[in-house]
Amino acid sequence: MKAVKVISYGEILFRFSPEWDQQQAAMYIGGAEANVAASLAGWGTPVAYISRVPDNGLSRQALQQLEKAGIVTDRMLLGGDRIGTYYLAQGSDLKHAEVVYDRSYSAFCELKPGATDWDALLENATWFHWSAITPALSEQAARVCQEALEAASRKGLTISTDLNYRSKLWQYAKPFAVMPELVSYCDVVMGNIWAAHDMLDTNLDTVALEQNKKEVYLEQAEKVAREITEKYTRCKHVAFTFRFSGAPTHNLYYATYYHNGRQTVSRQYETDAVVDRVGSGDSFMAGLVHGLLEGFDAQQVISFAAAAAYSKLFVKGDFNKTSKADILKLI
Repeated sequence: MKAVKVISYGEILFRFSPEWDQQQAAMYIGGAEANVAASLAGWGTPVAYISRVPDNGLSRQALQQLEKAGIVTDRMLLGGDRIGTYYLAQGSDLKHAEVVYDRSYSAFCELKPGATDWDALLENATWFHWSAITPALSEQAARVCQEALEAASRKGLTISTDLNYRSKLWQYAKPFAVMPELVSYCDVVMGNIWAAHDMLDTNLDTVALEQNKKEVYLEQAEKVAREITEKYTRCKHVAFTFRFSGAPTHNLYYATYYHNGRQTVSRQYETDAVVDRVGSGDSFMAGLVHGLLEGFDAQQVISFAAAAAYSKLFVKGDFNKTSKADILKLI
């Protein structure tokens, strides 16, 4: 297997966005962890993606698309019958676009505990990334994820997670009954203060948040980040995003980064020209990983991650194709 810096693990998905007036649908390759990998590859960070796909021609075409994006695919697992899909009928209202999943019995979802040699699969890498979407799929998927985390921990890899909260997926258990054990393996945690509350049962002053003031949000972010680093002693880096939308194509965005007891805040971005909201959080996660790997200081880390997230709002599809040079211009 080719040596890389980062391995990103999660379910590959096909995204269909119907355009009913034209009787057609745009098709994209996606999945949160694939989106992270695509951004990292585009910025020059060597990255491999691990998912599971059927051994057929369509899967090989999908892998070719990943490789075109610069993602190493030699660790991909083969088996099962189908690649999961999701539908996003956006129309003109990008704010309230509904996601409909069709991922039951996918090749990835049917991956069984004990079936993968994770120690071998995680060779020649320094960083392992996963997201909360994977353990949300099923108890079995959570067990496989834990196997991967145990192996990554044994091998001394830096481990990061995105607290992606998808209420439609959490059917077999409450997130806070599953996620704390998995997050205990992590060095880096990204998400938002509400997801941390839902998934890790962290404290959140909901009464204060009703003021809808930036200074209150920042105060709560620092408190929640401190609580996470105190409870999960391995975790040294916590980043939170704040995204607000007042209209279909409007977005107001800023983010925080907590490290060594100190919170650093990004600049605030605002636009009325959103093209596609999908993958913005994944671009932030990739920016966070890239910045830490590059040795950026705290302000550089959060500035690059926030700018990366903002840049994705103007890119159609799941992958962010914005160059590093263009992201730096946004800081």
